[in-house]
Amino acid sequence: MMESVSDIRELRGHVAQWKREGLRVGFVPTMGNLHAGHHSLVRLARENADRVIVSVFVNPTQFGPNEDFARYPRTPEADRDGLAASGADLLWLPSVDTMYPFGPEAAVHVRVPVVTEVLEGAHRPGHFDGVATVVSRLFHQVQPDVAVFGRKDYQQLAVIRRMVRDMAFPVALLAAPTLREDDGLAMSSRNQFLGPAERPVAARIHQVLQAMRASIQAGVARAEVEAEARSQLEAAGFQVDYAVVRMPELTEPDERVKAGPRVALVAARLGGTRLIDNLEFEA
Repeated sequence: MMESVSDIRELRGHVAQWKREGLRVGFVPTMGNLHAGHHSLVRLARENADRVIVSVFVNPTQFGPNEDFARYPRTPEADRDGLAASGADLLWLPSVDTMYPFGPEAAVHVRVPVVTEVLEGAHRPGHFDGVATVVSRLFHQVQPDVAVFGRKDYQQLAVIRRMVRDMAFPVALLAAPTLREDDGLAMSSRNQFLGPAERPVAARIHQVLQAMRASIQAGVARAEVEAEARSQLEAAGFQVDYAVVRMPELTEPDERVKAGPRVALVAARLGGTRLIDNLEFEA
């Protein structure tokens, strides 16, 4: 039966006991309002660990000035039921005071350079500083052997990978595949904000990503592929932040090197909802 704790001493007591027993601890950090995509992360952690901890914490330091921290949906009862059914052993529910004893504004912050300065980082300044800060704190609190993150937040995963390597966190990272609706829309807590007329249009993002992959693989110039992707999204009613093809580390590809791994990434607004998605492929 899954237990919930909010006291860090209780959390560490559980973890210490499990490690004395030689058990491998898995961890899935979330901000709650969980859906099937989150539950798949828990199941992957379950496959790679003996005990699984899931955190639910709506982190104030990763919200920008125009992003409504208070509006972020909170569904604690549904989250508990879904996590228990997915195989979580412990739900970690830290308060803001527990996470930031001196307050979010006076907290020590973690900044991961380079990879945070493009794409999402350029459009949401400070966002990844908040992500790196809270994930580093969660790793210190939970002390997991393995942690699971979704591939849908591609740049977030890249930031955390770099942070773990640079700071020598003793945790193995697992990347879970993106779960999609039947029409290809990536599962996201933000999808609930789409209106009835917007919901079918949102699936165009995945279709555009597939078209970007096909064009690159057919040898079309990257600039042309990106321009066409933007044009298609705008014609469908999106306000596009970016629609690009990058190397796995998010640098621009060397145009002289035609083959190798690539990732197509899109961020666009449909009405009042900002959606992100990506597609990894071989050129």
